[in-house]
Amino acid sequence: MSLLKSSFIISLMTFLSRVLGLVRDVVIARLFGTSLVADAFFIAFKIPNFLRRLFAEGAFSQAFVPILSHVKVENEEAEVQKVINVIGSKLLFALIVITLIVVILAPIVVFVFASGFYQTPKFDLTVELLRITFPYLLFISLTAFSGAILNTYNRFAVPAFTPVLLNVSMIICAIYLSPKLTQPIVALAWGVFLGGVAQLLFQIPFLLKIRKLPRLTTKNHSQFAILKKRMLPALFGVGTAQLNLLIDMILASYLVTGSISWLYYANRLFEFPIALLGVALATSSLPYLSKKFIKKDMDSFKKIINHNLKFTFVLGIPAIVGLIVLAQPLLITLFQYENFNAYDVKQASVALIAYSAGLLGFILIKVLANIFFASGDTKTPMKIGVVAITVNIIMNFSLIGYYQHLGLAIATSISAITNTGLLYFYLHKNNIFRVERELFITIFKVIIAVIIMFLVIVFINEPNKYWLSYNVFERVLLLTKIVISAIIVYFSVLFILRVPLR
Repeated sequence: MSLLKSSFIISLMTFLSRVLGLVRDVVIARLFGTSLVADAFFIAFKIPNFLRRLFAEGAFSQAFVPILSHVKVENEEAEVQKVINVIGSKLLFALIVITLIVVILAPIVVFVFASGFYQTPKFDLTVELLRITFPYLLFISLTAFSGAILNTYNRFAVPAFTPVLLNVSMIICAIYLSPKLTQPIVALAWGVFLGGVAQLLFQIPFLLKIRKLPRLTTKNHSQFAILKKRMLPALFGVGTAQLNLLIDMILASYLVTGSISWLYYANRLFEFPIALLGVALATSSLPYLSKKFIKKDMDSFKKIINHNLKFTFVLGIPAIVGLIVLAQPLLITLFQYENFNAYDVKQASVALIAYSAGLLGFILIKVLANIFFASGDTKTPMKIGVVAITVNIIMNFSLIGYYQHLGLAIATSISAITNTGLLYFYLHKNNIFRVERELFITIFKVIIAVIIMFLVIVFINEPNKYWLSYNVFERVLLLTKIVISAIIVYFSVLFILRVPLR
């Protein structure tokens, strides 16, 4: 399977998942808005979700896939199975221990992650919800482990599709279970739990098909020691964005009720292009990059990198403009109903604009960090990640006093841009990779196309006061008209300027 086809499959499955994710968020916004219970749920959901992205799908996958690729290239399948068995068994044991500890010590965990909730009604509710949601980490981490195995064997569609099941589970529980409970928000927590179970069970038949279902063992393997050695650096290398968002969440717990929800809804829209582009490119290219590096095929290695960078700029730059210009129309169309009012739209939109300003940085972190991970170097991204997190903390405390939740979003974007700049600096300095002249030409053409696209959006777009007065059908119709027109104009200009899209 070619890299382009792999990226397309992952993007397609991710798009389906993200669309259902937006449906899920629309349901949550309509039922719970930006209320106290919504803030409590978002924290209880964010904690296992944060650890999932940081460890399971972040540091673990980035360290594990190159190791498994290396073993697969250099050894027989029996040896590959041994590695899978050992690492899978140790992962399961660690997850069970962590889950039990967190469920028992949930009040302490909530205090660490949302200390601003302490001695408020939010605190006890968040503790109750966390005890239901946290086991999701166990199931989703094993799902990520299974997905890493499938990705190594070029089975990209299944891992990319599995998040759909979480969204379906949460939507069903929110609509049908919540009206039957004394505290309706608890239904969402059970939706998270059941979604985790469904995701893991879904992947088992596909592991059986490639004969790589992990088996429990008490044995050890030399590759496990290598994995542990690479995990911590990878944690900071690829998890910087997640760590920054965690810091945002902790600080936001001290702000007015609704701040966590505003950041959540803004983040959900902002992550849409990151998932479609950054995650798709990083996930699909890591096995290929690892194999090319192992075989010392540096020409193909650099060709893959250039391909990823080109698509990042071709799709990332218009996404930035679209999110910034259409921030309020997007939020109004998707969320401004019943418990989510015009004031919530305004507060979430400024956060979305601030996040969007750093969008390229967030995507490029995934693309550039992959180059280091594929070569087995997890220490350099770690050092850079520490610097980026430090920048985020300094900027957070500098901006939060005056700008409140907006300051947190601005700081996160500045940190991402800093991270990206340093990653490229060290790639260039160590002569691992340098941007080719053709990429600058492509970026110049993209900017021309984006300017024309921007003018089209401004021409079609209505003032926000009209958006607020429109019904659901009118909002969706106008937003669809704007988005489709912008896409057609943008890619038409790229075609005229002869920008290759393959």
